Order: sequence, then structure tokens, then C-alpha cells
Amino acid sequence: MASSTATYANFQDRVQGFINGLGDKYEPYVRTHLAKVYMVLGAATASTAVGAMLQLWGVINLGLIAALASLGLVLGLHFYRDDGKNYYTRFSMLMAFGFCSGQTLGPLMQYIISINPSIIITALTGTVVTFVSLSLGALLAERGKYLFLGGLLVSVINTMAILSLFNMFFQSYFVQLAQLYVGVFVMAAFVVFDTQNIVEKCRAGNRDVVQHALDLFFDVLSMFRRLLIILTQKEERKREERRKRN
Repeated sequence: MASSTATYANFQDRVQGFINGLGDKYEPYVRTHLAKVYMVLGAATASTAVGAMLQLWGVINLGLIAALASLGLVLGLHFYRDDGKNYYTRFSMLMAFGFCSGQTLGPLMQYIISINPSIIITALTGTVVTFVSLSLGALLAERGKYLFLGGLLVSVINTMAILSLFNMFFQSYFVQLAQLYVGVFVMAAFVVFDTQNIVEKCRAGNRDVVQHALDLFFDVLSMFRRLLIILTQKEERKREERRKRN
């Protein structure tokens, strides 16, 4: 009993130390901005979950409309910039984008459920743990330490896009597999970069909560989608090997 009490007290001290560390490291307005960004990110993620579940249950199935609407909403958020008065309009657009993103995930998740539903839980857990760990790492790291990653990551993304175009003709399984695994690491690196970039933008006067939440939402959604595909392909290979043995 005494050991459990000591362990809990030690955990409390660590948490308090972490909170105090962030308090010393970041100005009050930066902490407030980050709190708003993460709350909006959580709302967008919840909207995605609702969109996916409604599609799975057959209540709402927007199909191709969801993909087109997602593109339109992203472009809308890009061109309809924050002016200090349109927060709720842009927030609604982000929630709609999250919902449509969930609708586009629905068919993939439906297929995965037919194979092994636990894949979804595993991918979701992996995404959450990775995001939280990397976000905390970026926040506790030296100021601007990972901002150099921006140019490098954009170059990798552009290279992957070019390879995808070529692979439409060559249909190489290894290129497809490499893009999935590299994509996961790239999105993980973007979490670190975007977190520190948001802090620096806030300090420079950019308090666009919706755009900053959208940046992180892209990272989370892309990582989750790739993990789903990777885990599903692994399960399919296992099943194929079992069939061959039998």
C-alpha cells in the first residue's frame, strides 16, 4: 500500500514538473493558443469519427461527393483567410471537412472490419500514442530545433508524388509499399515540425486556430490512413500464408 502511494506521488510530481516546465517555457498567450488548437483538433477528429460511423452504419453515404466536398473545403479554408471575424464560419468548414474525411474512410474501414476489426483499434492506438509522444517531444525540445525539417519533408512529399504518378504505369508493389512506410515516418516528422511551427507563428502574431488545427489534422489523418493500410496488408499476407499451408 505504501509502495503504491509512493508511486502515485512520484507520478504526480512528474506531471506537475512537466506542467511547470511548459509554463516556464511558453508565454501565457502561446499556451492559450495551443490549448485552443488542440481542442479544435479534437473536435475535427470527433467529426471524422461521426462521418465514418454514419457511413459504416449506412445512415449517410456521400460517396464521391464526400471526396469532392473535402477538396472544396480545404481550398475554401486556404483562400478564405482568418480576418478575426470569420472564426465560426471557418470552424464549421473544418468540422465539415472532418465529417467528409470520415465518409471517405468508411469504405476502407468497412473492408477492414470484414478482415479483422482489431486492426482499426491498433491503428488508432498507434496514431494517438505517436501523435501525443511527438507533440510533447516537440514542445519540450529546444526552440525551433526541428523547423529545418520543413524543406526536407516537402521535398520528400514531392518525390513521393512523382513516384506515385510513375507507379500508375509500372504498378510496382515495392514502390507502393515503400511509399506507405515512408509516408508514416514523414507524417510523424510533420507532427514535430508543425507543432514547433505553430508556436513560432503564434509568437509572430499568427493566431489562426483553425488553420493550425487543420495542419495537425492532416498529419493525424494521413498517419492513421497509412497505418490502416499497412496493418491490413500484413493481415492479408498472414491469411494467404495460412491458406497455402492448409
